[in-house]
Amino acid sequence: QVQLVESGGGLVQPGGSLRLSCAASGSIFSINAVDWYRQVPGKQRELVAAITRDGSRNYADFVKGRFTISRDNAKNTAYLQMNSLKPEDTAVYYCNARYRSRPGGLEVFTWGPGTQVTVSS
Repeated sequence: QVQLVESGGGLVQPGGSLRLSCAASGSIFSINAVDWYRQVPGKQRELVAAITRDGSRNYADFVKGRFTISRDNAKNTAYLQMNSLKPEDTAVYYCNARYRSRPGGLEVFTWGPGTQVTVSS
């Protein structure tokens, strides 16, 4: 099984920056895609950014120009650089990875436990 752990969250003032990390460990053959989601209490989890193994990226409209998703395949780690943060970015941020544990194996996915990001003056 693959485990994901997010880190890098915290308290930041509006206009500030944070870099989140998502480290994967366990039985990994390939991580095919990594997605960052966020969720606030009482609301549905929403997609923030996604990246495929070849580096193709997609972003939600509300973060385009402010957030950058990246990955280091050799380290099995993905990142979310967040700039120009706004109070409405406050949420728990989760990493999701779609992966295979062996060649030709079934693609499955797993979630990390999340990391809190709070944007407040």
